[in-house]
Amino acid sequence: MSENSSAPENLTGRWVQLWLGVLCMALIANLQYGWTLFVGPIHTAHGWTLAEIQWAFSIFIATETWLTPAAGALVDRLGPRTGPGLTIGVGGLMVGIGWVVNAYADSLYLLYVGAAVSGTGAGAIYATCVGNAVKWFPDRRGLAVGLTAGGFGAGAALTVIPIRMTIGAAGYAQAFLWFGIGQAVVLLIISRILRGPERPIVLATKVNPSLQQSIGSSTSAQMLRSPIFWLLYVMFIGISASGLMVTAQIAPIAKDYGISNAVIFLGASTLSVALVVDNVLNGSARPFFGWLSDRIGREKTMALAFTLGAISYWLLAVAGQTPWAFVVCAGLIFFTWGEIFSLFPSTCTDTFGPKYATANTSLLYTAKGTSAFLVPLANVLKTATGSWEAVFLVAAVTNVVVVLLALFVLRPLRANQLRRARLAAAPQG
Repeated sequence: MSENSSAPENLTGRWVQLWLGVLCMALIANLQYGWTLFVGPIHTAHGWTLAEIQWAFSIFIATETWLTPAAGALVDRLGPRTGPGLTIGVGGLMVGIGWVVNAYADSLYLLYVGAAVSGTGAGAIYATCVGNAVKWFPDRRGLAVGLTAGGFGAGAALTVIPIRMTIGAAGYAQAFLWFGIGQAVVLLIISRILRGPERPIVLATKVNPSLQQSIGSSTSAQMLRSPIFWLLYVMFIGISASGLMVTAQIAPIAKDYGISNAVIFLGASTLSVALVVDNVLNGSARPFFGWLSDRIGREKTMALAFTLGAISYWLLAVAGQTPWAFVVCAGLIFFTWGEIFSLFPSTCTDTFGPKYATANTSLLYTAKGTSAFLVPLANVLKTATGSWEAVFLVAAVTNVVVVLLALFVLRPLRANQLRRARLAAAPQG
């Protein structure tokens, strides 16, 4: 799409809006990607079991995802000038409140309440920023969503070490308190600036043959009746569950391997180095694979990424027990699962159109919430087998299955749907 293919006002400031969305995503990333740092101190302080504490993580993921369709529908209904800013502001307040509740939680019930409140706020912000990205950038949809989701994946890389230092110096409660308040303040400031395009921006030049896009838009109700949506949903669950199992358990895995506190780089431990590397690679994967999918197509990119993911899980199972091998193998896993958050929203909007994209991509994003409840099964499998290797091998097989679905089921289904839509729109006579 050329910059003059739409009304000039539609394109004014779209890169500013994109980078504001990236910043918002970075600010809400810590409770997911830094959560593993809080698990041990919470366990020590209160004596709750790891499984009980990890249910807070599952609740956070579930509320962050399952409630996003309501936020997405609200953004679309309120319009581009009011919807994004208002939703970001309310979401920012909820994130801050949730972290403060976590700081003072002296019961599992309060810990779960804090997770639910912060998850709801984070989900509202996530839905808004992804919706803005797919609407502002039909020509670079994969890249734009990838950069936005990359903020969520890589944002925690800037804060995991400060959070760990704060926990060590002042306790986990103070880390929850001050980081929560700081994030909320910045989000409230950004909420005054964020907006969407005044009207849908459409491609005016011939679309890349590898990048098939719908010429119309489907409502959420219409999308939910499509088998393509449910196929995407199942594929999303498979990749998300395998990735979340490692995300939530990276500290216990390193501890069980006996390498968590081994100093390997400039005084930093294996776990600290791994967390930084993981978050950087997780974030960079999203724009990289999003950009690649803009050029070679969504399904081909899925096949490439998830094949690499299967290999990465296998490598961690068979060769990840030494400090640097652990850092490398875990980093490869994060690099090859984080791209689902750019590939799936882009594929959804390509298939079902941009008009209702905030609500539609939010509905697909609920698959992450569904997958979160599979995370505790990793502990069950590990206990039953006595090792983490079985967990990694199950994750590898899951990635292979999704590769086959992308190439041999999703790709022909989408091609047939778009072909029928073009025929229906063609002039008759």
